[in-house]
Amino acid sequence: MMGAAESITPAARPPVSEAPPDLTTALARDVLELTYDRLSEADLAQLKRLVFDHLAVCRRGAEAAWTRAVRDYVRTLGTVGAAQVFGAGFTASPAVAALVNATAAHGLELDDTHDESITHPGAPVIAASLAVAQALGLGGRAVLPAIAAGYEVVGRVGAATGAAHVLERGNHPTALFCGFGVVAAVVKLMAPDRDSLTSAWGLQLSAAGGSMQFSTDAAGTAVKRLHGGYAAHGGVLATELARRGLAGPSQAFDGQYGLCRLYGVAPDLARLSKDGDAALEIHAISFKPYPCCRLFHSTLDALATVTNGFALPPDSIRRAVVGGPAIVATQHMLRRPESEMAAQYSLPFTLGAAMVFGPEAIEGFAEAALSDSRILDFADRVEALPDDDLEAAFPSHFGSWVEIELTNSEKRRADVLDSLGTPARPMTEAALIRKYTRLCDALPGLPAGQALWDRVEAFASGGGTHELLDGFGRGEG
Repeated sequence: MMGAAESITPAARPPVSEAPPDLTTALARDVLELTYDRLSEADLAQLKRLVFDHLAVCRRGAEAAWTRAVRDYVRTLGTVGAAQVFGAGFTASPAVAALVNATAAHGLELDDTHDESITHPGAPVIAASLAVAQALGLGGRAVLPAIAAGYEVVGRVGAATGAAHVLERGNHPTALFCGFGVVAAVVKLMAPDRDSLTSAWGLQLSAAGGSMQFSTDAAGTAVKRLHGGYAAHGGVLATELARRGLAGPSQAFDGQYGLCRLYGVAPDLARLSKDGDAALEIHAISFKPYPCCRLFHSTLDALATVTNGFALPPDSIRRAVVGGPAIVATQHMLRRPESEMAAQYSLPFTLGAAMVFGPEAIEGFAEAALSDSRILDFADRVEALPDDDLEAAFPSHFGSWVEIELTNSEKRRADVLDSLGTPARPMTEAALIRKYTRLCDALPGLPAGQALWDRVEAFASGGGTHELLDGFGRGEG
């Protein structure tokens, strides 16, 4: 033990370490520097596709029962504000409109996917951006970089936290990560300064959540539809409160109790940053041709191959075995779903619905289809196996394989690593227009597919948000 006169010699002093970098603030800087003039032609082309696809799924999703229920509730709160509520015939505040519209966009299982973060950023980020832009009278030159910033945050934060581990532990990445992307987009539209952004992220940190419990339930699944709406509403609310002086903690992502460490198993904080020449996260987006869980899209492509484009009669297939990431077998094998959402999250039911109705048909998941014996009989013949190679590739690739055994004992197998709609196999402009037409052709007051595409082109060149959305708010009133 040292005496009173003794002291630690300089050589014995512990080294003084430098403060770790504030990666949250660095991400805020990147977001705020993302302006319209910095978007490349490829960036603008992708943003146009994202907005177009969002309008399709959002407007059709506005007709769903769960969206109507949310809409009926918010009508009781009063409808003060200039943001359109899709298909409703009234406007509301940006936070309220974002809640309803993002719920609508996320409600058909047809909204876009950022694979590595396992999220659906378009529903909350674009819904909130358009709602705020309408309230502020802004157009495409302000909105498009805000949307790009929102996707950038969702993608980087999801990658840094480790989305696959998040999902395995029972948190839904869309609900957990997307509110932070909404904050980034809305701050850029409302008050583009770093302190507002980091403070609003700090507020959102305490509101973020989202459980996967719905994936184990046969009927109690409507909350999954709300996960897009919750993220959109929460992100707008956090931004509005931060602008009014409510301070959130700094380092919402990389702090001691920040998002990445709080929810990540082995967070890779370096993923919050990237080289300035790297492509924006908007280019890592997969569009969805099929109205079901994104995990099943490669399975449906493989099933199309082995069934000659779904031409084989379902009863000619004795057995279907699917290989893929382990989560397919652990979270997606419910054979008797009792809700549309549960059906869209069930691998056996989804394959049966595709065999009976075709892979693009929403009707295959309608209430009447839940008891369709043709679908259920096929579902009982579906098995799932974890595949180590596909597990290693996930979530950068949502691959799978399908092997069917016919009643004559013939076996057929197809392997698909990247499904239709991924960056490796993108949907064309014509395919996106066909998707919009399939979803929205029967709805009143909407432009035809090519006319809407032309509107999006004008919006991207600086046109107004009100002009873009003309007719989308028309509905029951």
